[in-house]
Amino acid sequence: MKESKVWIVDDDSSIRWVMQKALNAADISNQTFEDPLELLQALTQSRPDVVISDIRMPEMDGMTLMHEIHKIDEEIPVIIMTAHSDLDSAVNAYQSGAFEYLPKPFDIDDAVALTQRALTHVKETSSKRRSKEEELTSGEIIGEAPAMQEVFRAIGRLSRSSISVLINGQSGTGKELVARALHKHSPRADKPFVALNMAAIPNELIESELFGHEKGAFTGANTVREGRFEQTNGGSLFLDEIGDMPLEVQTRLLRVLADGQFYRVGGKEALKTDVRIIAATHQNLEKLVADGKFREDLFHRLNVIRIHIPTLSERREDIATLASHFLKRAAKEMAVEEKFLSKEAADYLTQLPWPGNVRQLENTCRWLTVMASSQEVLVHDLPPELLQTETKSSDVQVGGNWQEMLTSWVDEQLKSGRNNILDDAQPVFERIMLSRALHHTRGHKQDAAKRLGWGRNTITRKLKELDL
Repeated sequence: MKESKVWIVDDDSSIRWVMQKALNAADISNQTFEDPLELLQALTQSRPDVVISDIRMPEMDGMTLMHEIHKIDEEIPVIIMTAHSDLDSAVNAYQSGAFEYLPKPFDIDDAVALTQRALTHVKETSSKRRSKEEELTSGEIIGEAPAMQEVFRAIGRLSRSSISVLINGQSGTGKELVARALHKHSPRADKPFVALNMAAIPNELIESELFGHEKGAFTGANTVREGRFEQTNGGSLFLDEIGDMPLEVQTRLLRVLADGQFYRVGGKEALKTDVRIIAATHQNLEKLVADGKFREDLFHRLNVIRIHIPTLSERREDIATLASHFLKRAAKEMAVEEKFLSKEAADYLTQLPWPGNVRQLENTCRWLTVMASSQEVLVHDLPPELLQTETKSSDVQVGGNWQEMLTSWVDEQLKSGRNNILDDAQPVFERIMLSRALHHTRGHKQDAAKRLGWGRNTITRKLKELDL
């Protein structure tokens, strides 16, 4: 039987005792924790299938613990125990990402049944994910736009290579899909592909996640743990949001790229690995290098081949095709009737700014699959926020207050909890300004620089930084 299949965390020893006894009687392997921080430390060693957590604990509340768990592994179902059995508590738990909530006092048979349901869910989703992974990723990169054709050509040119690649693009543009395609169409296709998001892993866990650790390397390191470089040997390791990697980890990554060797945390023996690195970022790495936040030597190691993923607004001719694809996929996943866009709705979507890019369009199509009242999606069926966006966009097009639109966009990003929004927005703003200036001056750089108020050296540098 798998060790620690279900983890229980509650500062109340009587709850831990009752749950452990009931799960043991049901032949469900389990482990208990008094402190949420102990559970997070244990996650560096192994993964549970299900976590059952109290909502109110001295060191960390259950909602915060759930968010920390999902940063490390978003697939782990978390059941929240709460003494507040009202609608608000239930809705808050679900909206925060809980699998289910368990109101106290609870019937122990109900608690065991709920745990078994969560375990069944884990098995089913794991099986579906494995069987659908090839289906959903093999043909998912869709695009007739010239900018996307350039991406396809780059993937084709790299099909016989294992060279490092740096993918640059805004959040939601599909960087991981491109990374998977690079792996699938490479000599390493039959070897592992592993994706890690640097922004989603706590800084103190990144080294152990990448390089593994020896027994006794730090408090709680009770066993030897292989890192991703060992697990991915012979395959491709996708490091998303590489710009968020701590400097000390960058130094260790540089050594792996230089000589193919690394040490586990606390280890004394150099281990060899053969891994292709595919890195991605939405940030301006050149600026991070200039600011001392990213190693210049590592940047040059990663930036051998760079692929720029266009924003959705830069490939508007693909929006209707993508929407049709996402509506079809959402209907299949939910086992419901497939929706289709009216011509007016498709034209409407094509004119929107799409700050969240392809991911925002996909989420919109999932929303329509559930919420649109008829099979044909009309303009008035679209989410309210998109209808409001169009109004603001129209104001700008006729000379309205673009500062208000920018203010609304900033408010939306801050409310959603996004970080580094200035780093994200500034290169986009500069790219638009520079490309339009070059268009109006028929490609004359000196005239474009004058129109923008830049010097000759500045426009030369910006053309390189912005990949224009």
